[in-house]
Amino acid sequence: MGLKQNLHNLKEKYKGTKMAPAFNAIHTFLYLPNETTHNGTHIKAADDLKRTMNIVIMSLVPCLLFGMFNAGYQHHLALGDIQSVSSGFFSGEFWSIDNFMVGFWKIIPLVIVSYGVGLLVEFIFAVIKGHEVEEGYLVTGMLVPLIVPIDTPLWMLSVAVVFGVVIGKEVFGGTGMNILNPALTIRAFLFFAYPTWMSGDKVWVKGAVERDQLIAAGENLDAISGETVLGSLAKTQPYNYDVSEMFFGFIPGSIGETSTLLILLGGLFLIFTKIGSWRIMLSAVIGALVMGFLFNSVVDADIITSGSKFYGLMSLEFWKHLLVGGFAFGVVYMATDPVTASQTNKGKWIYGFLIGFISIAIRVFNPAYPEGVMLAILLMNVFAPTIDHYVVQGNVKRRQKRLKAKTA
Repeated sequence: MGLKQNLHNLKEKYKGTKMAPAFNAIHTFLYLPNETTHNGTHIKAADDLKRTMNIVIMSLVPCLLFGMFNAGYQHHLALGDIQSVSSGFFSGEFWSIDNFMVGFWKIIPLVIVSYGVGLLVEFIFAVIKGHEVEEGYLVTGMLVPLIVPIDTPLWMLSVAVVFGVVIGKEVFGGTGMNILNPALTIRAFLFFAYPTWMSGDKVWVKGAVERDQLIAAGENLDAISGETVLGSLAKTQPYNYDVSEMFFGFIPGSIGETSTLLILLGGLFLIFTKIGSWRIMLSAVIGALVMGFLFNSVVDADIITSGSKFYGLMSLEFWKHLLVGGFAFGVVYMATDPVTASQTNKGKWIYGFLIGFISIAIRVFNPAYPEGVMLAILLMNVFAPTIDHYVVQGNVKRRQKRLKAKTA
């Protein structure tokens, strides 16, 4: 009660001043708002922006925890300290707490920097503009650490977060006004500004970059492997992961993007709570399968089954595109962003289908960057208002025709 009373006193003291948004944000973050409507209300509901953001964060927590474990597992596997999951799933070495702790100490700083820098920028803009601090960054702050490589330098992440929050959201007017997904804007900035830290063979395993630097300096160290499925196929090489490893997530990749199982469960949770759009998720999957099937159709069936020859990602069975890379994570958690996605039901089907379709096209045709969901979602973010415009115009024209038919 003492802390709450002190915060309330500070809130009243600075009411109407420049610092009022900062104290209001702290008070609202720690406690439920004590404001009630004085007039009649049209809709009564228990949800608000903060509760919505918290539900999304809850769905992301399993991906975060598994990402910590997988980061340590991939690190020890690359060093040869443990066996792969296919041969040592029930071994004590595989389930060692050390696997989790290695990832924990690498990922927690990323989470702290993401939230610290992002919320600081939000506070600064709230004070300058004199409006309340919005809760929109609560989800973005969790998404960002999950979509970057494990060894991303903290200073680099800080620069990207500042860019993403300022350019991706605040210049458009803040939460609810942005046309681009802020988390993907941050990742796109990292990719284009620091490409060697965001793509390549070694960025997905903890310590791999530093180890390569020591080898280049003449140190007698074994080479470390951190190749992803997409990276192998982009260079027309076979990969060493089976379907179960790809589905459960025991493969190299961005921190939160590897486990299709947990992402699927998170997506079902968002659909059940009516926060995520099932139309966008389903149509994106259909779009990816269609494009993957089209590419498979131009490759001889015996090439896919025998493995005697590879045509890069074109030879990957179309349904496996759903299990590798960041496709599932992007479709569930970022394509469904209610601010940047299409708003009409028909528009959601078109929007999601094009995201899936374009994602696989970029994967296949861009061997330098064997992933496409980030660019596909950002592209469709720009076209989402146009899609909705034509859907609404189509509905208006149909209604006008029906009206003319009745009055004729």
